[in-house]
Amino acid sequence: MDTVQEKAQVLIDALPYIRTFHGKTFVIKFGGSALSGGGEESLSFAQDLVLLQHIGIRPVVIHGGGPQISSLMGRLGMSPEFVDGVRVTGSDAMEVVEMVLTGRINREIVTMVHRYGGRAVGLSGRDAGFLVGERKTHSGRDLGHVGKILTVNPEILDLLDRNRFIPIVAPVGVTEDGAPLNINADEAAAVIAGSLKAEKLIMMTNTGGVLDDKGELLPSLDRKEILSLIERGIIAGGMVPKMEGCLRALSEGVGKVHVIDGRIPHALLLEIFTPEGVGTEIIRSAGS
Repeated sequence: MDTVQEKAQVLIDALPYIRTFHGKTFVIKFGGSALSGGGEESLSFAQDLVLLQHIGIRPVVIHGGGPQISSLMGRLGMSPEFVDGVRVTGSDAMEVVEMVLTGRINREIVTMVHRYGGRAVGLSGRDAGFLVGERKTHSGRDLGHVGKILTVNPEILDLLDRNRFIPIVAPVGVTEDGAPLNINADEAAAVIAGSLKAEKLIMMTNTGGVLDDKGELLPSLDRKEILSLIERGIIAGGMVPKMEGCLRALSEGVGKVHVIDGRIPHALLLEIFTPEGVGTEIIRSAGS
């Protein structure tokens, strides 16, 4: 088979997936670790988003920015503080969080999408009361402006979708009295996906997916298997809350969750449009 025929076959192979997912909503979490590499990884992500939009899939992007926040804090002479992996966010730190997430990363992703012919709008949870929440504590410790989401108002997403714009969401929420909240991006993605009853929640990270005790990729898992891996300590550290968010999304009506390596060029397309994928898919337990 010559190169031209191979290209045609790739398109034909993708046709069943395009037909199945046309008109469906995909919530995509693009991690700060994936962004920190910059260059081709970020550009290929933007290209993938534009392609998804043009074939009728409705992407909603939630991005992180932890490494970039810590970097700017260091340049400003501030020392990042964490409690069990959660960033303590005082008033000064919250200013930095908003500067990085809404003032830098959000705009960079929007610009990249426009560069490849897409239409994107950047927003945060403050806009139109999109993500309303409250401050939370950890083991009795005050975490400052760290928050959890109480309600999601999808009206602004519906408006953008009707006008063919890709929403690019910075995970900054707001309390009922107007104070800003630093929301974990994984949590925001899971809650938004559940509220939209998305077809897929795709978590793009700096790992290949969920790994077993030998460090090998687990291509597919269900709820029971994930809970077992957590209990056995194979899923540990920061991956635990990520998996808990994935399971929450499934319980709230998301069709399937994928955890993939955002550093792989065109990882989105490879996961969605090929049978083998490039990461771990998470499904409901059999019979649930």
